[in-house]
Amino acid sequence: MADEFELDPRLQATATIAAFTAAGQLSQLRQALTDGLDAGLTISEITEVLVQMYAYAGFPRSLNGLGTFMALLEQRRADGISDPAGIQPTPLPTGTNILQVGTENQTKLAGAPVTGALFDFAPAIDQFLKTHLFGDIFTRDNLDWQSREIATVAALATLDGVESQLQSHVGIALNTGVSEANLRGLISTLRARVGQQQADRAGAIVDEVLANKAA
Repeated sequence: MADEFELDPRLQATATIAAFTAAGQLSQLRQALTDGLDAGLTISEITEVLVQMYAYAGFPRSLNGLGTFMALLEQRRADGISDPAGIQPTPLPTGTNILQVGTENQTKLAGAPVTGALFDFAPAIDQFLKTHLFGDIFTRDNLDWQSREIATVAALATLDGVESQLQSHVGIALNTGVSEANLRGLISTLRARVGQQQADRAGAIVDEVLANKAA
């Protein structure tokens, strides 16, 4: 399909890596990691995607993904392939209030302060989201926010029962500058590389979010 080409090869690889990590499909992930390196993603960028997946698919899937990547890199080095390391994230200044920074990041990404009865009921999860996800992770500047959201949408599209979170992150992706064409390209990437069910799930949510924005 023509819209497949609205997502550049690096982001196609990012989406596929995230999807297979979240799904725990390690043999498919290994090929996706190879494709990502061949598309020009650095070791640092891929590692960052795999680390971020802990927030959406859990530590076991993230750790398994990282182990798969380590083994692949060892094999590539043994085969004489040298992959670019990439940059490491800029350290935060001493004394940074990570809760404050995370709250600011969350507000920028969501387009408004995030509140609700759920967070009043369980304030701890609100603090964890602000500090660990939007603070610790989203302040790491070795991966841009657009790439992070492409990865997140792809990962959530592979998981059952998280349509609400998928809807939220499609909106966040748009807020970071991901275009409708990019999202259509992501859907095509999921269809071609991951599965029809995952593409259909993402497509339905993208259509709903765009319709609501146009209303």
